[in-house]
Amino acid sequence: VAARTDVDCAVSYYGVGIEADIAEAGSIKGPMVFHVAELDKYAPPEAREQIKAAFKGRSDVEFYLYPGCDHAFAAPERASFNKPATLMAHSRSIALFRKVLGPHYDLSSLWDRHTELEFGVRSAEETMGTMVAEPYVNHIPTMTGGVGYRDLLRFYKNHFIPKTPQDTKLIPISRTIGADRIVDEMLFCFTHDIEIDWMLPGVAPTGKYVEIPLVAIVRFRGDKLYNEHIYWDQASVLVQVGLLDPKKLPVASIETAKKLVDETLPSNTLMARWSESAGK
Repeated sequence: VAARTDVDCAVSYYGVGIEADIAEAGSIKGPMVFHVAELDKYAPPEAREQIKAAFKGRSDVEFYLYPGCDHAFAAPERASFNKPATLMAHSRSIALFRKVLGPHYDLSSLWDRHTELEFGVRSAEETMGTMVAEPYVNHIPTMTGGVGYRDLLRFYKNHFIPKTPQDTKLIPISRTIGADRIVDEMLFCFTHDIEIDWMLPGVAPTGKYVEIPLVAIVRFRGDKLYNEHIYWDQASVLVQVGLLDPKKLPVASIETAKKLVDETLPSNTLMARWSESAGK
């Protein structure tokens, strides 16, 4: 199709039989993305090499091999379905379509508005309005959040927005914007003056001040948030609120946040053997 029509771009999943028509590769004028499964017997290594050779030197043609995956890895109804590979391939496909066809969304502003509604306006209903019909959120360290509108609204309304300290501050460190997602790196700062259901469930307020590095990976469908994966170092949180003794375990306190902003602060302070390699 890419060779014989005037399509603006093309994405190939699995690439079965392409080597038979590889002589037509020169007729392809638009950009392409190839998704190929490592274990696919219908697209063996020799066929894959022929495809790659035919497009050698074409910076607008991308070839991705998915290790450990078999044919039809992106088909949920098949035994060969591989969700991580499917998600990766989907994002790579969307990146091409957005670049060539659009539409182009300001994902950064959409994410900023979402966080404003969470931490500034503090409205669960308005926060949900920035998301798709059936979104999900997963705070990885504590496995808190929700899947689907009903559970996520319940979570935001009862366990996230009213259970986040009023002095919470998000300090941006970096932001990476892709075709369908944002990776936001920040410092998350707060005083533990309320039981934080989603971060410290069951822990009574200690009054301690906490600063932690936090990373949010936010996926979009069109101009709506689809899901959030939120990561932080729970050990550092527990140390800072006095529930974990850093003298007994290789964990750090607020130093993790400080070093994120100032790389000149000491490294390897938890490594008792660091001094042994001096001069080596």
